[in-house]
Amino acid sequence: MIVVVGIGADGMAGLSAAARAELARATVIHGSDRQLALLDDSVAARRVPWPSPLLPALRALEPEAGVHVLASGDPLLYGIGSTLIRQFGADRVRILPHVSSVTLACARMGWPVQDTEVISVVTAAVHTAVRRGGRAVVLSRDGATPAALARLLTDTGRGQSQLSVLEQLGGPCERRHDGTAHRWAIDPPDGVDDLNVIAVRYLPDVRQGQVLPDDQFVHDGQITKQGIRAVTLAALAPRPGELLWDVGAGSGSIAIEWCRSAPGCRAVAFEQHEQRRARITANATAFGVAVEVAGGAPEAFGHAADPAAIFIGGGVTAPGLLEACLQRLAVGGRLVANAVTAESEAVLMQWYSKRGGELRRYQHYRGEPIGRYTGWRPAYPVTQWSVTRR
Repeated sequence: MIVVVGIGADGMAGLSAAARAELARATVIHGSDRQLALLDDSVAARRVPWPSPLLPALRALEPEAGVHVLASGDPLLYGIGSTLIRQFGADRVRILPHVSSVTLACARMGWPVQDTEVISVVTAAVHTAVRRGGRAVVLSRDGATPAALARLLTDTGRGQSQLSVLEQLGGPCERRHDGTAHRWAIDPPDGVDDLNVIAVRYLPDVRQGQVLPDDQFVHDGQITKQGIRAVTLAALAPRPGELLWDVGAGSGSIAIEWCRSAPGCRAVAFEQHEQRRARITANATAFGVAVEVAGGAPEAFGHAADPAAIFIGGGVTAPGLLEACLQRLAVGGRLVANAVTAESEAVLMQWYSKRGGELRRYQHYRGEPIGRYTGWRPAYPVTQWSVTRR
């Protein structure tokens, strides 16, 4: 059995009797240098700091021999407990949690935990903690994270956001800094401890569900319009944790909507034009979503992880593109392609004849002034082919 004991910044004083008993009977305890330093002389076990890289050391553990691991706070909140359970199974890992930093942060802020988002940028890019409203506890990578987040919030129009950096929560050296993103982007607090979380109230609060208006994206006209974006997302049917390839991404609007649609959704946006790639990056940063930006398709497919779904918004007439996309889809993967021109529509018709799936055509109109009256102006019709690989 692997026993994982959570410990806080208050060290041994904050441990339960059960946690103390486990550490007392341990012969070897694995943990980070910082966590192991919290143990006092009542713990006689040999202390083994984790090496880098960590995963090979975890795989070498032998649960049958009895293993003790020291973790920070709640080991199942973005912690090593989850990794160990994935590796060995829940029946071979016992968790003795401490109060998490998120619970402590919410207590300091007076925020209900169930109404507070939890975001970790310990290994993720800092921009994934950008939001358009609400509040969150952000788990920092180090002491530089608060200033980096403040700059990003300011650059994306969230400079009014209120930030509280909470250091060494629950310990004797607990400290708090309060400010706004705009202020900290100019003059960040000094000497922030690496062990910190950031409580953020995002302002202004302009949260909106799917699907976003076109003017929320930076684009040059190459964008899947709002109405077509809605039916395209419906056809793609995103599920939590899935990866999308957005091929011929333009502004990246489909990739961004995909990432916003369900927890853990990620996307790779393939775009051959350099300026458009820069716009995709800017849009992804503004919405705080995990979109990787790559070059043109299919040349840039090589190093990308296999997707659960693929959207082709441009380039369906490129030789070999559809074949390359279908080859990278696993069984059960979904492909959706939109066409506006007669030539691209003809390609989709041919593939529909060969592979089946669903073929739809969308035509929509906008009411516009004609003198003192109103008339209907048609948009280009869009042909959509969707198919599930079998």
